[in-house]
Amino acid sequence: MPKLFAPIIFLITTILTIVFTILCSVPMVIAGMVKLLLPFRAVGLSVAAFGNFMMWCWCCSLAFILTVTNRITWDIQGADELNKHNWYLLISNHKSWTDIVTLCVVMRNRIPATKYFLKQQLFWVPFIGIGCWALDMPFMRRYSRTYLLKHPEKRGKDIETTRRSCEKFRDYPTTIVNFVEGSRFTEQKKVQSHSPYQNLLPPKSAGIALALNILGMQFDRILNVTLFYPDNAEKPFIDLLCGQMKRIVIRIETLPIDDSLRGDYLNDKTYKRQFQQWLADIWTQKDQQIERLKQQFLGKGNI
Repeated sequence: MPKLFAPIIFLITTILTIVFTILCSVPMVIAGMVKLLLPFRAVGLSVAAFGNFMMWCWCCSLAFILTVTNRITWDIQGADELNKHNWYLLISNHKSWTDIVTLCVVMRNRIPATKYFLKQQLFWVPFIGIGCWALDMPFMRRYSRTYLLKHPEKRGKDIETTRRSCEKFRDYPTTIVNFVEGSRFTEQKKVQSHSPYQNLLPPKSAGIALALNILGMQFDRILNVTLFYPDNAEKPFIDLLCGQMKRIVIRIETLPIDDSLRGDYLNDKTYKRQFQQWLADIWTQKDQQIERLKQQFLGKGNI
């Protein structure tokens, strides 16, 4: 879309997103209240199925909005073998809010309902927070090392949240999504975290290790997703809202799950080091892949 129309497109996109979010989240909240009042297994399963359907409707509404407001070239590789009847653990790099929109739109008809590991602060976002709560998405509260030294009773709270949430996903095909960097990538955060990568923050391994330990026998594959916005790298979400998103590049690698990826992350130090190294190797390869994509689409990179 011409930049001249960007403010108008921004207004249209924002209004449509708010309207569709309200229309899809309110029924989910009502269903969540029913589940809270009637804590029976049959009710819980019915509410979960309804919530997943409403989540799919929301994803379809996002796809509609993107089609109306943007002219996006989708460059997707690795999606051919995906199946809506499988259980997946999806890990991805995290650049902006655009990542969630992209995954919702691209994956809505390819994999089962997605459940995101979310920051605790998102619970208070109007409609979205309560809707995600109704969908049993785990809200994670990150504590600094200094805080944990003063409040050791808080240590492991995120792990317990992950455990309770994962237990609920045994009964129906689910995709658990974790942006394992724990935060959106910025150059400032890269410096602050002493990241060894050019395009990524260091990955956090505890959440996905616990998910694999709890649901490891049910997960069919790990989906290692790389997201890249070659023409909108600086402010992809604002560009998306303004109708300026030009190209979205998605690379999906399907990884097998073997016994070496399952273990007691909290108490087995050998397994913990092994798992951290496994994830670090994947992140090194992802960083190199992003550099290659830079070379391919922008003609620059460090490799």
